[in-house]
Amino acid sequence: MSKTLYVRVNSREDALDRFEAAWHLASGRAAPAPLALLSFADLPLLMKSLSPARWDLLRRLKTAGPMTIFALAKLLERDYKNVHTDVGQLTALGLIQKTEDNLVRVAWEAIHAQLRL
Repeated sequence: MSKTLYVRVNSREDALDRFEAAWHLASGRAAPAPLALLSFADLPLLMKSLSPARWDLLRRLKTAGPMTIFALAKLLERDYKNVHTDVGQLTALGLIQKTEDNLVRVAWEAIHAQLRL
């Protein structure tokens, strides 16, 4: 797995990237290396999904390492239910992973966001 996740607002470039990969597959040539990409339909959705509180959660979890959601809530000094909800949303987006022993962790070394006007 790539150690960098690329985050973008959907754009023509995303469509062109997908077209290029399909073209390579159809022509029998090898597809380019897969890109770990998380796309959002628009900037408000990106900002809602990666709110300042969720970004802080990701940053602090990455620094602290794998832990339970309860321990993470204590570390963040936030309500367990809200942290649990945020972890669920971030897991669904692929930003957080659960380990076999039910701990949560950030698998990415870097998250690269690019916003084009």
